Amino acid sequence: MIYLYLVISYLIGCIMFGYLITKMFYHKDIRQLGSGNVGARNAGRIHGKKAFILIFLGDALKGVVVIWLARSLDFSAPVQLLGLGMAIIGHLKPVTLKFKGGKGISTFIGGMIMFEPLLIPVIIIGFLVLYPFTKSFTFAGLGAFLLIPVFLVINHVDWISCVISGCLLVIILLVHSGNIKERLKK
Repeated sequence: MIYLYLVISYLIGCIMFGYLITKMFYHKDIRQLGSGNVGARNAGRIHGKKAFILIFLGDALKGVVVIWLARSLDFSAPVQLLGLGMAIIGHLKPVTLKFKGGKGISTFIGGMIMFEPLLIPVIIIGFLVLYPFTKSFTFAGLGAFLLIPVFLVINHVDWISCVISGCLLVIILLVHSGNIKERLKK
């Protein structure tokens, strides 16, 4: 049953809201516009706030759904996070778009908040503290995410879940390494 859940989580991750929403509402292929990324950020730059919000919420919902599904099946916290990892991988490498997807931030945020709702103020406060120093949404956001495993450890979440959440964070940071290098050059 766990293996089936992980496969389903990957397939949920492969639902690319950036592609679907820009095709449906704007009759364009987001992969041919801007940076070519199918995520909310690229769509927001091209089509505005409405597109950004719709795509962000759709992609975040993928993370919420896989955590909810695992809980409804009474899977342990580590299995829930493995499912989130599979959804993120599905978002990064979707079979539906020839394995060229987004960067996984929205799915990560939605899933982690569903996993532990108390992360909402942690992420917001981390972002608000870091932004004045970095003057970058990217750095402040990624920096705030570094607080997630720390918060889970402090809240006595089992060590396996803390390690898995740390691994998910490493995946997100690796996917954004190009953005990080580009920002550091500026």
